[in-house]
Amino acid sequence: MSPHQVDPERLQRLLGADELAWFVERARRRLAREEPLSGAVTLTAPSAAQRAAAERLLGRTPGTGRSLSVRLETVDDILRRSGVSPGGLASALVALGGPVEPLRGAREREARTWQAAYAALGELAGTPLADWAERLAREGLVRRLARDPDSAAILVGQTVHALRELPADPPAPLSTFAARVLGDAHALDEGRPQATLLLSGLRALSGHPPGPGAQGRRDLWASAGLLKDDVSSTALALNLRGTPALDWMADVGEPTVLTLRQLARTEARLPHQQLWICENPAVLSAAAEAHGAGCPPLVCLQGQPSAAALTLLRRAHAQDITLHYHGDFDWGGLRIAAGLLRHAPWQPWRYRATDYRRAARRTGLPPLTGSPAASPWEPELAHALQDFGVRVEEEIVIDELIEDLGA
Repeated sequence: MSPHQVDPERLQRLLGADELAWFVERARRRLAREEPLSGAVTLTAPSAAQRAAAERLLGRTPGTGRSLSVRLETVDDILRRSGVSPGGLASALVALGGPVEPLRGAREREARTWQAAYAALGELAGTPLADWAERLAREGLVRRLARDPDSAAILVGQTVHALRELPADPPAPLSTFAARVLGDAHALDEGRPQATLLLSGLRALSGHPPGPGAQGRRDLWASAGLLKDDVSSTALALNLRGTPALDWMADVGEPTVLTLRQLARTEARLPHQQLWICENPAVLSAAAEAHGAGCPPLVCLQGQPSAAALTLLRRAHAQDITLHYHGDFDWGGLRIAAGLLRHAPWQPWRYRATDYRRAARRTGLPPLTGSPAASPWEPELAHALQDFGVRVEEEIVIDELIEDLGA
């Protein structure tokens, strides 16, 4: 008999009993870890049948304690001397359960497979989502959602494809977008893996943390033009004209709220050459109080731009209306401004480095917090924020903004 041949029938009787499966499994685990087949393996609280099987294997009583221990080299010697497995325990384990793959090789192959699952993220290199894509490949979100590399590759590919289709213009119902882009109208339902991963990308794209709970997720979808409905997304404006309702509100100089439904169903041309944009409602309210019907048209984002606000401003830009923007001087404000710039190009309205430096010299301003952000309309602005390290909210410079609007 060859040194590596075994006697399968005798081996099955000697080591193949179900009562010795624990021993075989632990010995194979040693091989998989590329450890020597020496020392003892122990079973806690063995049954009487397991003790009897060990006694038949060893030819003696293996002790009477609360645990059962069997030395690997003892079994190796028995197999060799009996001729059941001239190659010893290692050959017997392969004969009983097939080849044992080293865990190191399996881990390396699994790591390569998971790395390939993230390949689609390479399409986001050089985009505002590049940092998010790199983090996603390092963190565990995809593994928790997909479980295996093949499912992960599909999930990541679908997410990248969906992100490239956003923002939806014109805005669309969430289910309609999911059916068109992902082939499943329910793919973006609450709790689905595609919805969770796509929302993660949208959070990174907005650069602004969403509100809590279901309403926060609804607002985040809406910021990308994906809607649970067409009336919850709104835009706050003052003295816009172009429809009888808008004209009436502008005549009395009072703010108005426009729903996405109104904007989507009305293709009115705005009779303006310039449009002013602020981030905080306090500015719009003060403008209405100070100037009334004499205030130039003003739109307030109320923080992160809604789908309605983006629709309105994209339409204004398409009609060659010059947009002027002012926001908070902090990292969140810069992210909001940069996100809007990608959708509707605007000119800075007291929103440059010189404006920040002048305002930042005031006393009692709160410290700048959060992760730094870029200011693509003027890179020097982001550097100035880092130098001064204080927040300047719009309310701090509201007098200057109201004066501009009255000029």
